Order: sequence, then structure tokens, then C-alpha cells
Amino acid sequence: MRKTCCILVLGLILALAPGASSSTAGVVTNPKSAKPYQIGLASWYGPRFQGRETTSGEPFNMMAFTAAHRELPLGTRVVVTNLCNDRSLVVRINDRGPLVPGRIIDLSLGAARVLGFKAAGLTPVSLQVLSHRHSVN
Repeated sequence: MRKTCCILVLGLILALAPGASSSTAGVVTNPKSAKPYQIGLASWYGPRFQGRETTSGEPFNMMAFTAAHRELPLGTRVVVTNLCNDRSLVVRINDRGPLVPGRIIDLSLGAARVLGFKAAGLTPVSLQVLSHRHSVN
């Protein structure tokens, strides 16, 4: 049943892309009851980028709980929830991306493992902003 649900959610996201974003900017204080900032596809990146400089200037650590997002300020903390298995994780935005159209966030390999989609490569997620850190992009 869970796999069928995931396929249906993935299909819905693909059908709505690129307009799958529901950008309600602001700080989310209670992520479980708040409207998601965005819903869409997540992917992950890892070994090929290990140690390379991210947009924030820090070296990429594929096992850290970090992510790349196109718009959110660097340093923003986001709750990412895998809509296929309900696993959630807080990540920090430290890079820009994803570069592939139709995806809303690129997670580190470590985050993808915790969220349970490393093997699949892609998964539907919801994003909820916990905090913004003002930064120059």
C-alpha cells in the first residue's frame, strides 16, 4: 500500500511540475500543523562533490545533513519529510541547486540515507522552513 501511495504522490508531483511549489515564505513554528513551504521531488548528491566548495564557502560533506535549494537563504534550516515513508529530517541549506528541472531540493547522501531514498535516487517530499538566517547569496 505504501509503495502504491508513493507512486501516486510521485505521479501527482510530476503532473504539476514545475508549479508544484506552494511558496508561503516565513518562519514555521510548528511544522506538523503548518502548511508546507514546498512539495515536490528531492534528489541527492554525494561522492562526486565530496570536499568541493559549496555556495556557502564550506567544503561539501556528503554525510552531513545539508542541502541545495534554489531560493532559500543559505543557512536556512528546513524539515524535509519523505512523503513515501513519513521519515523527516532537519537539514541546513548550504548550496544552490538542484540543477535538474522538476526537482525542488538536492540533499546530501547522508540525508538521503536517513530519509530512506538513497537507492531510489528520487522521492516526493514536503519542505517546512524552521528558520531563516540572513545571508548574501
